[in-house]
Amino acid sequence: MLKIDNLHVSYGGIRALQGVSLAVPEGKIVTLIGANGAGKSTTLRTISGLVKADSGSITYEGQELLGLPINKILEKGIALVPEGRRVFTNLSVLENLRIGAYLRNDKAQIEKDLQWVYELFPRLKERSWQMAGTLSGGEQQMLAVARALMSKPKVIMMDEPSLGLAPLVVKGIFDIIRQINDQGVTVLLIEQNANMALKVADFAYVLETGRITLTGTGRELLVNEDVKKAYLGS
Repeated sequence: MLKIDNLHVSYGGIRALQGVSLAVPEGKIVTLIGANGAGKSTTLRTISGLVKADSGSITYEGQELLGLPINKILEKGIALVPEGRRVFTNLSVLENLRIGAYLRNDKAQIEKDLQWVYELFPRLKERSWQMAGTLSGGEQQMLAVARALMSKPKVIMMDEPSLGLAPLVVKGIFDIIRQINDQGVTVLLIEQNANMALKVADFAYVLETGRITLTGTGRELLVNEDVKKAYLGS
């Protein structure tokens, strides 16, 4: 289990997170919803070691993550799919995928996992030698997710995976999220498409100006009147 307890994070004089506490149970999909600037991305970036916390605790399987270098957090099985995809545009699809496995030395298993991600994303197999920068936005998002999966994560964190994508492509991304979870990977999801996120989530949190204001199952928050008005357009 991934657990955050009373997490405080500041950027200069701005308090981005103010006492955030949440739990991500093993094998579940957990989503964080909230407006731009609420602190969602900061939460993921702090878990992954990209941002330093002022105080609080982040533990995974009972071990403290705060203060660990990024590579050690990744070695523990926690991978981030960053907002904006961030693929290596001047490298091929295959080269991007192999970079995802750079901390691993189990060559035979890496090849098996490469075939696994090609099964999840047949489009990437078709374009394995194509430069990542020439892929469509949806294909680049697939590549970003697949690259993270090549690290063999126990927990995959996704930051706005549907951002800027066509509705049909968005549905495909959420189908993949379900498939990944069905194969035993825990998912922590940040998503502005609150309707889709809550439908796929086992548990959900609402983050507003750095504080958790609501929590419940995905279904509970889907029918919550405050959530409907603020995030579901009804």
